[in-house]
Amino acid sequence: MKQIIPESDKDLPHPPPLKKLIGPSFILLGLGLGSGELILWPYLSANFGLGIIWGAVIGITLQFFLNMEIERYTLATGESIFVGLSRIFKKFSAPWFMLTTFVPWVWPGLAASSAKLISYATGIEYNKYLPIILLVFIGIILSLGKYLYKTQEAFQKTIILVGIPFIVVLTLFLAKPVDYASLTKGLIGVGNGFWLIPSGISFATFLGALAYAGAGGNLNLSQSYYIKEKGFGMGAHTGKISSLFSNQKQNLKLEGALFKNSLENIKVFKLWWKRINLEHGLVFWMTGTITMLLLSLLSYITTYKRGGSVTSDINFLFSESLHISEKTSPYIGTAFLLIAALMLFGTQFSVYASTSRILSENLVISSVKKFKIENLSKYFYIFLWLQIIGGAIIFLAGFSEPLTLVVMGGVMNAATMFIYTIMVYILNTKTLPKMIGPSLVRRVIMIAAILFYGGFSIFTIAKNLFRF
Repeated sequence: MKQIIPESDKDLPHPPPLKKLIGPSFILLGLGLGSGELILWPYLSANFGLGIIWGAVIGITLQFFLNMEIERYTLATGESIFVGLSRIFKKFSAPWFMLTTFVPWVWPGLAASSAKLISYATGIEYNKYLPIILLVFIGIILSLGKYLYKTQEAFQKTIILVGIPFIVVLTLFLAKPVDYASLTKGLIGVGNGFWLIPSGISFATFLGALAYAGAGGNLNLSQSYYIKEKGFGMGAHTGKISSLFSNQKQNLKLEGALFKNSLENIKVFKLWWKRINLEHGLVFWMTGTITMLLLSLLSYITTYKRGGSVTSDINFLFSESLHISEKTSPYIGTAFLLIAALMLFGTQFSVYASTSRILSENLVISSVKKFKIENLSKYFYIFLWLQIIGGAIIFLAGFSEPLTLVVMGGVMNAATMFIYTIMVYILNTKTLPKMIGPSLVRRVIMIAAILFYGGFSIFTIAKNLFRF
């Protein structure tokens, strides 16, 4: 089975310095900012306190190790994880990933949330056409950029570098020592009258938050594209997607190959592995964890401590804004809402870019005779605009409550993660040479992730089925 991936006669390129490697993880961090970091975990903290925040740290930590296994495969072969999985799971793989990408992510809850915050902050009356305008704007930006990856990276870096420092300074200004004590207790599951899980919590919402403690769902698998199109490792030999209106020549390759087997190449791979672990650890795990903890702490201070009650929407963000305005100035409160709206918009932007990439490549994988790799860029934009049209139809049909849409997608994504974590584990342990495959520690962590996502998914689904 180890010979399932062809071996190249090419050497593995040497990695650049760490500062030049930073980039791909910004996109994945941005994918998590709008769902788990800004909505679900702060929502739970606003209603149940900080005793549940342990779940956020476990969730993003498991995603770090999962993401690294996804990066490992592409770094070594230059092909996306989807191509690798199709080698093992044959005809099942592509249709499965198309279904589990489109269905959970067609619900544009992030755009709805962004539109609602913009409406509240500016005084514009919220209506179903406002989020549709945001979706169309996303399509225009993605269609006009020179290269898809560069457009995503530049867009997410800008939003993160504006939004996160603002959140950090604001939280540090408002928080008191007793609040940090509550946060510390929450990291080990000690809440206000409960341990680990509070009574009355919706397991569907908690499961969705676990899935979104990071990117969530099949979006984690898209990290494979960012490694490939950034030209990391063997990805330097397989090309990248240009935009719809770009005249850039594409030299795309669907299938890659393992680097030439030599002691020098193994040594170079280990150097790559060390540096991309550090890059992902600093940008995705550390920055994501700090942001999630501070946003949840801010929600706790401004809503839960002031008698916040369980709501079925994102009204806790408005409570936060009012409290911030009282403690600072109305301009700061409004700025908080607008920056939150920008972060949500940025997440929806990268969601559509990533899902369209997943859908288009798996379409090609499903039948390379019918769907040519040379047309991958066209397929990408067809799926992009189909999703935008689908989102518009959802809004026009009256599904506009942001939190409901986000939770709905989150539950489906958690179940999806359970399945593909098993698939990635099999791929990396069965097909990669032992010298570059996952260590025993990483294998144990992957098995723990499978049990974690599987256990919560099965429990949540069973709990909801028994209601009927």
